[in-house]
Amino acid sequence: MKWDLDNPHTLEITVQPEDIDGLGHANNIVYVGWLERCAWQHSSSLGLGVEEYRKLDRAMAVFRHEIDYLSAAYEGDQLVMATWIISWDKKLRMTRHFQLCRKSDGATLLRARTTFVCIEVSTGKPKRMPPIFIEVYAKGMSADAETGEVTRD
Repeated sequence: MKWDLDNPHTLEITVQPEDIDGLGHANNIVYVGWLERCAWQHSSSLGLGVEEYRKLDRAMAVFRHEIDYLSAAYEGDQLVMATWIISWDKKLRMTRHFQLCRKSDGATLLRARTTFVCIEVSTGKPKRMPPIFIEVYAKGMSADAETGEVTRD
């Protein structure tokens, strides 16, 4: 795959029959689910899963999705979703970049950015990231994040 940034965290996806809409391709809402699954998998691999969020009474919640749907996916397609943490303020906000590619031809089907805000789980209100978030999410930062540049075809 020709990734936008180096060293992505990746999620393998096979487009299922239930992912297909009336137009014969994967429905746009399904892509949002794939973004969420990839982000959760990455956070969990770094050591911050749902259980840790609950114990800490903190979580990173979606504030904004920006999605560019570039090409359709079809039933049976083998895809790879990649994610990188590309920016954060070490207080409340963190941004991930996503890229979805089809294995058969390497085509990029989607690019997205999701901005997350740290919340207190018990109240749903914004709260500062605890020190463990800063320590753990630093390990997931893209090496390219310093420049803020994301290369595109």
